[in-house]
Amino acid sequence: MAGVEYARSWLMAECSRLIPSNRIQSLVIRTLKRPFQSLFASSLVLLLASYGGASWYLWSKQRELIFFPARDVQKTPANVNLKYEEVWLATNESAVLNGWWLESDDPAAPTILYLHGNDSNIGGNLDHVARLRRMGFSVLVVDYRGYGKSSGGFPSESQMYEDAEMAWRYLRERHAAPGGVLVYGHSLGGAVAIDLAVHHPEAAGLIVESTFTSMREMAESTYWMFPLRLLLHEHFDALAKVPLLRLPTLFIHGSADAEVPYTMSERLFKAAGSAKWLTIIHGGGHENSPSVDEDLYRRALLDFAQESQRHR
Repeated sequence: MAGVEYARSWLMAECSRLIPSNRIQSLVIRTLKRPFQSLFASSLVLLLASYGGASWYLWSKQRELIFFPARDVQKTPANVNLKYEEVWLATNESAVLNGWWLESDDPAAPTILYLHGNDSNIGGNLDHVARLRRMGFSVLVVDYRGYGKSSGGFPSESQMYEDAEMAWRYLRERHAAPGGVLVYGHSLGGAVAIDLAVHHPEAAGLIVESTFTSMREMAESTYWMFPLRLLLHEHFDALAKVPLLRLPTLFIHGSADAEVPYTMSERLFKAAGSAKWLTIIHGGGHENSPSVDEDLYRRALLDFAQESQRHR
């Protein structure tokens, strides 16, 4: 045993003489660190590639994440015993929009141009349209390109603005003077209605229900980790446009809206640059505020219709 211990001591001494201890320590540390450095570098590359891929997906597929059109129109006003005319509007790009015209029994009644939200089609908005008609208004509702029976490809923000403009022109030419038209937008349709109203201050008024401030602010709640200012090309920036409004405007929102916070309507109301009203319906959701408190909803709309005539 003594001989073994002597040999071990001699070997260690010779290694220390030939290779300084600090170099041995450094060599060991570098050898140990290399696998971890390689693992870290590989993980970082994978993370950056995944982040870049997800960013590209958001940029390239955001229309599919925003718009949910349905082609099958399952219900019409005939299902709720209302008379209507099916109408077809030609756009500037050879597409054709399909819609319904529901005329009031009162020739002097205001006309509502109703612009629905991002999903379904006019059939899915029949309850809203029927309610407005039974309140005494004439109503024109159309499907954007890509929705229902309207022709055209998948929807986009710019096309929705163009389609709303075509519906406005149709009303002017066929049915109503501009001063008798109330532009009404629900949810994403509210952002479309705001854009239309900015370009047509001669309308009688604007009604905005359950509408967000901008698509970027809506997306931030889910995609906060991405550079949305750079990625978004579908903006629907209602908050930037409401200061430009020059016509009476009514904002309506349910306090229990789980899709679009009612505080967004409060911000739109505060920023609006025209005569304005705000109605918050306690307990109302994104779709059902008119039925949650029908009396408040009816009073808000009918009072606004009268006020809008006084501001003409």
